[in-house]
Amino acid sequence: MSIYQHFRPEEKEFIDQAMNWIDQVKNSYAPKLSDFLDPRQQEILTSLIGNDPEAKLQFNGGSDFVERKRVLIYPDYYSPEPSDFNISLYDISYPKKFVTLEHRQILGTLMSLGVKREKFGDIIVTEDHIQFIAAEEMDSFLTGNLEKIGNASVSIKRLPIESIVQVKEKWEEQVTTVSSLRLDSVLSSVLNMSRQKTQSLITSGKVKVNFKQTENVSEECREGDTLSIRGFGRCKIASIDGKTKKDKWRISLGRQK
Repeated sequence: MSIYQHFRPEEKEFIDQAMNWIDQVKNSYAPKLSDFLDPRQQEILTSLIGNDPEAKLQFNGGSDFVERKRVLIYPDYYSPEPSDFNISLYDISYPKKFVTLEHRQILGTLMSLGVKREKFGDIIVTEDHIQFIAAEEMDSFLTGNLEKIGNASVSIKRLPIESIVQVKEKWEEQVTTVSSLRLDSVLSSVLNMSRQKTQSLITSGKVKVNFKQTENVSEECREGDTLSIRGFGRCKIASIDGKTKKDKWRISLGRQK
């Protein structure tokens, strides 16, 4: 039985990479630190290790509430310390009275500087603060190059990780029925809009499945999938609970408020 059959075809590349990390730890008997992983990658890695007695793992992204985290895979003798994760917290100073900065602008600026997405974690935007988390090895590059976001001049200051602004997300439980598990059908029910409109959202690149953009309207949704829709938030399929008497699928999900 192939291990790949439990995952989506497009996840094969990450599975191979993760299996290689695990083998490295077992063969070298030394810890291995990854870049920042999204929640789906964290789930895959956790399931691949399972109860393996030769390899353990621990995640750290700066706080419990963050999504993107680095993982330390380590042999059984090793005791991880917070410093092993090499993560840094930055606070962005900008003229708040005259400028409003959004998550997508900060993300776009970091990417335009040539920073790979895997090298930084969550971007936290509140009314009073903008912070982001990055790999410690990026420190000199970021402090030397991040000077503007959009048209606004900015400066960044490295803070102790304990100074991270705490954000509590609110999720609302929802049970719905869908005619099929196709992505357009599920989104139609969740968003309470026509399939034609959800198909338009998907084909225009506004939908992600497990943090990866998709334009496939007929992609089948699975238990555990996270669906992100630009402008409408996010939901996660908690369980697929079988069919109703009218031959519809009943699904339970969490909807981000």
